[in-house]
Amino acid sequence: MSEQSEIFEKKLLIEKGLLGFETITNYSLTHADLEPFMWLKAEGEKNLAFLVVDPFILFPDYEIDVDDNFLSEIDIKNPSDVVVLTILTVSKTGEEPTANLQGPVIVNKNNNKAIQVVLSDPRWMTKHSITNQLETRGA
Repeated sequence: MSEQSEIFEKKLLIEKGLLGFETITNYSLTHADLEPFMWLKAEGEKNLAFLVVDPFILFPDYEIDVDDNFLSEIDIKNPSDVVVLTILTVSKTGEEPTANLQGPVIVNKNNNKAIQVVLSDPRWMTKHSITNQLETRGA
């Protein structure tokens, strides 16, 4: 079973919220119509959902170094407890879809707690094109 499938159809608690949505803390993670994408839907906010994906699927060279203090906030005790998600931006105006590799969402798959972190690594920005990665995957 993949790490991704282990967290589908679960409720997630993001105690500090997502950047720009700090007061919204309860989410559900569900399948999107197209693999490997998922929806991170805000509970009680029918018009608020984020398209997310495991960044390692589209960006195999993606590396993150998350401060232990952030990991302890969601009770991570072991690297195998972690699932990483990246928020995607899909424009209504036809602009190229992008992935926010600078602000991944770290999920503890054992307790369904999550936190969004901001990485300081200059390789990762808020807008990385996913078009080439999708073509490479054959998606």
